[in-house]
Amino acid sequence: MFRNSMRCLAAVLCLATFPFRASEAGAQTAFYRATPQELVGPPGSLIRSEPMMFAPAGAQAYRVLYRSVGMQGEPIAVSGVIVVPPGPAPAGGRPIVAWAHPTTGVVPHCAPSLAIFVFQQMAGLRQLIEQGAVVAATDYPGLGTEGPHPYLVGDSEARAVIDSVRAARSLPDVGDGNSFAVWGHSQGGQASLYTGLIAKTYAPELRLVGVSAAAPATSLVTLMGDDFRSSGGKNLTAMTLWSWSRVYGAPIDKVVLPEAMPTVDRLSNECIESIFDILERRQTEKPLEQQFLSVPNIAAVQPWQSLAMRNTPGALPPQIPLFLAQGTADNIVRPEVTRGYMQRQCKAGSKVSMMWVPGVGHGLVARDSADAAVAWMMDRFAGRPAPSDCGRSVADAAPVAVAQ
Repeated sequence: MFRNSMRCLAAVLCLATFPFRASEAGAQTAFYRATPQELVGPPGSLIRSEPMMFAPAGAQAYRVLYRSVGMQGEPIAVSGVIVVPPGPAPAGGRPIVAWAHPTTGVVPHCAPSLAIFVFQQMAGLRQLIEQGAVVAATDYPGLGTEGPHPYLVGDSEARAVIDSVRAARSLPDVGDGNSFAVWGHSQGGQASLYTGLIAKTYAPELRLVGVSAAAPATSLVTLMGDDFRSSGGKNLTAMTLWSWSRVYGAPIDKVVLPEAMPTVDRLSNECIESIFDILERRQTEKPLEQQFLSVPNIAAVQPWQSLAMRNTPGALPPQIPLFLAQGTADNIVRPEVTRGYMQRQCKAGSKVSMMWVPGVGHGLVARDSADAAVAWMMDRFAGRPAPSDCGRSVADAAPVAVAQ
């Protein structure tokens, strides 16, 4: 039972296989703070950058702070990491892949750019660098920079993703190319889909060649309805409620019992980046197993239901090809939910490549599908016709074997 509980918690926290811990002392240092004067400039323009060590495959990595757009249309700073392959840029510039990370937390010190093993957390990074692609990895707003982070807020994530691509184009040896793809996992899968939805209007100077997502959060109403029933899901629910109460002003006290709020606050100030964090958060979460919500289903209560629907991505424009990866043993983002999104996308006229990963749960699906995702993205950069699995029957779509 203990092992199964830990598996569930590891999945919901979307962890990779490399242990690391962010340095709380690193957040909110001078690098991550932007003055009002520094915020003046177009979205995606660099405020500052600094070299980072230990990038793979001879690449040069930079920690960056760049301009973006906040929840109310205000100028904000967003941090992240950009990794550039070795050597001069080829004629026409390098392709850029935006990596949208899974859940790491909702407060500034949980930024991936502060992590010791940040490069190991980017699924497919080495393969992309070896094929000449730049990787732009945003932290999202409120991670690294001033919080709180708008957790699972699709438009906010997408603007930060797109502006990281703009920022990458100003770094040495990237070149003046304008083509990019987006690749994300879980929360980052949601960010990837929203990037596809807004890219043309938000950044008309860029050319999005494809969207790839592993176990994306496609139906937040379903996710919120499912997750509060499990130990790991309570972690996810607590962070969502805590974040949305701050960024949207939603009344958390109407759905969370007063005696549960200290635990929700503690969970929302802990990061999710290592096996040590899993153990710590499991202990922190225990009181929620006895008392947590004052309603049977948050997703059926306003304004939470409307907010969940607002942050549920619709079908992408049909001209944007889509790669989806889904583990058949995922009990956080259930396979039938991803299959349903695929079917909606096919109905919209898109070309969708669907990769089912047998026996794999939520936490490892990005790692296990990275080779296929990278190959798919590089084919899109090369202008090869996008394949499609939309003609396959529903019966052939996936063997569903949810882990117990």
